[in-house]
Amino acid sequence: MTQTTIILSLGGSLIYPKDIDVAYLKQFREIILSLVSHGKRFGIITGGGWICREYLRKANEITPLHTFQNDMIGILTTRTNAQLVREIFGDTAYKDVVIDYSRKIVTDKPIIVGAGWIPGSSTDKDAVLLAQQLGAKTVINLTNVDYVYDKDPRKFSDAKPIKEISWNDFRKIVGGEWKAGMNLPFDPIAAALAEKDKMKVIVLNGNNLSNLQHCLAGKNFVGTVIG
Repeated sequence: MTQTTIILSLGGSLIYPKDIDVAYLKQFREIILSLVSHGKRFGIITGGGWICREYLRKANEITPLHTFQNDMIGILTTRTNAQLVREIFGDTAYKDVVIDYSRKIVTDKPIIVGAGWIPGSSTDKDAVLLAQQLGAKTVINLTNVDYVYDKDPRKFSDAKPIKEISWNDFRKIVGGEWKAGMNLPFDPIAAALAEKDKMKVIVLNGNNLSNLQHCLAGKNFVGTVIG
């Protein structure tokens, strides 16, 4: 990948599968810092993941919440994850976690970390908004599946992986609506925005960091290219 600025949408379940994954974050940090030393610049948007869904589940066991309330819980969990990721990069990263994508980011730091902004969509949309601001045309979505599939591989053993797919066909799989806590390869609201801006989204299994390295180096990789 020859692009200088790379946007990574880092799934919250990679950061916090059921506890903070220290070994994973150490390896992720090393890879990013190595690429920064070779002139790359990164925008990293963190999701909520398992801990977000756990908060939502427990809160709704206590009393049913409205959509806005669910969204706010989700947004705040992404910000906690983002603060953790920002801090592990120290002075190499922009000093603040970005939470408002309407404000221009002025920094020469090579790493910018962001989180959820406003209710109604996931951090995938925030990744697209950050890409727009930084002039990037590709978002790499690090999730917990190898590909986009024609149906949920966790429910259907005959689900087929898709290596390349148009935005139109992708929308047929994921639909057009988003709700807090949904576990999709890419948020439908974000997909519409990325399509409008003629972006590509690459979906990879973020647990396989060597595969991410192959992708960033322009080598063959396991994953799905959307758009």
